[in-house]
Parts: sequence; structure tokens; C-alpha cells
Amino acid sequence: MSKAAELAALIGSGQAQGNRNLIINGAITVNQRGTQTGVRNSYGVDRFTIAGSGAQIFTYSQSTTVPSGQGFSYSAKLDVTTADSSVAAGDYQLLIQRFEGQNLQHLKYGTSSAESLTIQFWVRSSKTGTHIVEITHVDASYQNSQAYTITSADTWQKVIVTFDGYQTVAITNDNTLGFTINWWLVAGSTYSGGTLASNTWQNTAANRAAGQVNVVDSTSNEFYITGVQLEIGEVATPFEHRSFGDELAACQRYFCTYASGGYNPRSYANINNYSFGVQEVSFATTMRATPTATETSSATFSNCDNLRPGALDAHHCSFIVDSDTSGGSFYARDFEYTFDAEI
Repeated sequence: MSKAAELAALIGSGQAQGNRNLIINGAITVNQRGTQTGVRNSYGVDRFTIAGSGAQIFTYSQSTTVPSGQGFSYSAKLDVTTADSSVAAGDYQLLIQRFEGQNLQHLKYGTSSAESLTIQFWVRSSKTGTHIVEITHVDASYQNSQAYTITSADTWQKVIVTFDGYQTVAITNDNTLGFTINWWLVAGSTYSGGTLASNTWQNTAANRAAGQVNVVDSTSNEFYITGVQLEIGEVATPFEHRSFGDELAACQRYFCTYASGGYNPRSYANINNYSFGVQEVSFATTMRATPTATETSSATFSNCDNLRPGALDAHHCSFIVDSDTSGGSFYARDFEYTFDAEI
């Protein structure tokens, strides 16, 4: 079947309509954490994390540098601030999106009907040459890597790659990590010393990123990406632009912030000359799992004598804040928390 015919069939079946993009935040519109400086292993823009080993360090930010005329307002930008020009065997750097296994059951992995996947993205880098994009089946410990070429420095180009489905092992149907997409930026010989077998599922580490150029060999280097779409089939359909609200809600399953705007307890009691205030707050959306809660800022109103830091208990639907002060009366408080349930 020709690509035009296949696209027509997809449109006729409804598959080319909404919710076909498996990527969350593919247009890089959501950036709850803000700019991250001095990082090698960190989330930056929502749902895209970096992971690596070596001397390289980045500033990771949301950028307004985008391909012209494509409808995108933002890209993810990795700016090399400390270079790694002498790459050790185990050095590597990845840009990653991770997926819950339960969201990928319709890929039919582990069966003879395993679906092909097509990824498209816009990329720009100071470093030309061969780059590797890879999908990983976490439960099987197998990877499928393919090369693409950046032909002109500091110029946006669109990349489209299709991956065959994996027929041997199913993706576990739960909320844990089942699948990833990785963009390689540098690969030591542990990951690049073999031979790239394009569009082949394999588990030899040295074959994963053979041929990958070193994007982190100079502090003049940058790497941008936007317009990321992953969909079933062998055809890249037009990018599925979603509303900011829809993307934010999807991202808040994994990470969210809460600012009190002046916390007043819904209930309180005086016990042994301490006033305890309690408030339960529901998350905007159910989180993937019980999150790790971190207080990022807090302040008390005037006349808040001896107010102690609040204690927090969180689960996947809501959280409870308890605050107490000696002296027999409770006082209001400003605070801000982040909640992290990333895979």
C-alpha cells in the first residue's frame, strides 16, 4: 500500500484523528519546573528528562527558537555549559520520554500483531552528522535504534523514523516504566563500539548508538527539539496540536506544584497549648503514584508567633498539610510544594 493510500485508510478509520500522539507535551508547551542550570540528570520541560554520565553539564530550558511556519511556539533546548571532549567508554547522554506500560497495551507487543510505530520531530543542533534515536522495551530489555543525519548546523529539520513492533515479550500492563524513547547526544564505546543494525530489536549495548556524534564536545553546542509525535503505523500524519489545558493535565499526572495563596485550616484543635491546623487539598488530576512532596517556599503572615514548618502527607489523589504553633492559637501560612510522581 502506498503512503498516500495508507494515510487515506487511517483517516477513514478515525486513527488519524485526535489522541493518536502517544507523546505528552510534544509541542513543549508545558514547563512547570522552569529553567534547570548545571544539570546532567534532570527533568526540564515536562515529560522530557535528561540522563547521562561524563563531564558534560547543561542548562536545560524552554526556548522560543522554533521552526518557522509549523505552529510551534516552544522547543526544548539543551545548552552545553561544560563540555566532554574526551569521552570515556561509559560516558553517555540521553534525552528521554518515559511511558507507563498500561498506556501502550494497544501496541500489541508480545504478539504477531505487534504494531509499527512512527516518530516525527523537528531538531536543530550545532553538531552535524549522524545522530541516534532509539526506542526501548523495558520489560524485555531490548532496544531498537536508528540513525538520522543533521545535515546543516543551527538549522531546523524534520525527522521521520518508523520502528517495527516487538513480537516476543508483552509490555507489562501497569503504571510502571514499560517503554522509552531516547535521543542520544554522546555515546562512549560501551554503547557505540559495535555495529548499528537499523530497525532491529537487539540487546547488545555496544550496538545501541554506533556512529553517534559527540554533541557535548564544546560549550558552543546546543540541541533543540520540538514537534515530537509518536503514532501507530508507518505514516507520519500531521502533528496533533493539543490545547495547553489538555497537555498540562496530562503532565500533572507526573509532576505538579501547589501554592497556598494564604493557607487557612479547614479544622483545628488546641492540644496541650498547641494549635494544630489541618487542610486536605485535592490534586488537579490523579497522580501516577504517591508523589514525593517537597516544600519549595513558605512564609507566615504577621503576628505568626513560633509557627513551625508544616508536615505533609500525600497520596495519589490529594495531600494534607498540618501546621502548629505554641501559644494556643493557629495562624495562617503561605507555602508552595512540588509533587513528583515521575516514572
